[in-house]
Amino acid sequence: MTQPVTQPMTQPMSEPGALDGAAAPFTAYRQKVRPEWLDYNGHLHDAGYAVVLSAAHELVLESLGLSADYRASHGASMFTVETHVRYLAECSAGQTLTASTVLVDADRKRLRLYSELYADHRLAATGESLYVHVDTSAGRSAPLPDDRRARVDAMLHAHAGLPRPPHLGLGVGARL
Repeated sequence: MTQPVTQPMTQPMSEPGALDGAAAPFTAYRQKVRPEWLDYNGHLHDAGYAVVLSAAHELVLESLGLSADYRASHGASMFTVETHVRYLAECSAGQTLTASTVLVDADRKRLRLYSELYADHRLAATGESLYVHVDTSAGRSAPLPDDRRARVDAMLHAHAGLPRPPHLGLGVGARL
């Protein structure tokens, strides 16, 4: 099965930067490919892509006040309920990975993030993840508190005009 050609939603920035109110993807993730992420072919292992995309998404959650400190202070957390990764290019040891992430959808309990992962400025993978807000004491989903929802809504509004790729939301094996 061939992968469709994908136009990047943005060129990766040479320096990482978080959302500052401008309509731009979140770009704080930057990391060299680690040796422990490599498979026996010397390339980033398929699980390594998932680790990297998860770390990029965690930085977005942190910027929204929904990361480890939030869990400790509020007894709630964002749980991953679905992820779709598209592998577009090989990544090798020493390459610099960057991610460009857009908050594509959110409601009172859920967030959907989409990232483009670059290896030395070349589009290498895309990842889309759905997260649900969980009250960890009750063990079930719960609405975001108003202050966190305001942060989510601000980012969602800032990202509303950014381009969306045609494969977004289509899942495994979708034909464009």
